[in-house]
Amino acid sequence: MRGRLLLKAIVNVPVCPLMTRPGPDCERADEVLLGMVVEVLEQTTAAYWRVRTHYRYEGYAPVHCLLTQGVATWEQKPKKVVRHKRFADVQQSPGFQSWPLVTVPMGAIMAVAEEKGTAQPGWMAVELPSGCRGWVRESWLDDPCAAPPDLSEADLRARIVDIALSYQNVPYRWGGKTPMGIDCSGLVSMAYLLNGITICRDARLEPGFDLVDIPLADIRPGDAIFFPGHVALYLGDGRYVHATGKAGSDGVVINSLDPNADDYRPDLAKSITAIGSYKGFH
Repeated sequence: MRGRLLLKAIVNVPVCPLMTRPGPDCERADEVLLGMVVEVLEQTTAAYWRVRTHYRYEGYAPVHCLLTQGVATWEQKPKKVVRHKRFADVQQSPGFQSWPLVTVPMGAIMAVAEEKGTAQPGWMAVELPSGCRGWVRESWLDDPCAAPPDLSEADLRARIVDIALSYQNVPYRWGGKTPMGIDCSGLVSMAYLLNGITICRDARLEPGFDLVDIPLADIRPGDAIFFPGHVALYLGDGRYVHATGKAGSDGVVINSLDPNADDYRPDLAKSITAIGSYKGFH
């Protein structure tokens, strides 16, 4: 049954694929992570709904990955996001020896739970969208950023770079956005998203998002480099990190814009189309 819905849903699995069509036999467009809330645009089929993410990307999500009950309550709960580890086990009790309820990737969002009498140093009680409660190592978590943190420009640029580099050597996955596999725009968008900056999920500099076009001569660490159908994050000293499916790389690697460097990529260095920089820097 088709119909327009004024409805929101919570991603209730570690990684929810967004497909380009309402079925599995098509390209993966994106991945939405545990705890993220999406807007349901259309109840397309019994198995797939068309949704829009909070970073304004649309695709078809498997219905079994979504939870429509308790969204308003979930949105009001204090949250934590996995930011300091590629993956985090949600343990049944506060200890590494306990049973892992689920393993979630960097970027997954959980609610802060209040647990009295069972607290253990170094552990935080969390609640999943399903209502299930568990424990995560506190040092692996951080506060979600709805807006960029109150940092100096240099420190914010460094945080953006650090997040991008934390995906180094992750395998390439078309439409991926986690340490299980990631593509070029997934890498750059996550580096910004985990710092409260929203950019276009595709490899293009799109008006209306948080990046502005700047001259190549003004590029600084944390800026995005756009190529035809590709995007990378600038590290400084002529080097950039990107997710590439090119043979010999097959994942997140560092390359150089310097023709004299061993890791120079002439196909990219000679085809730069734009430089994107966070608008708050300008």
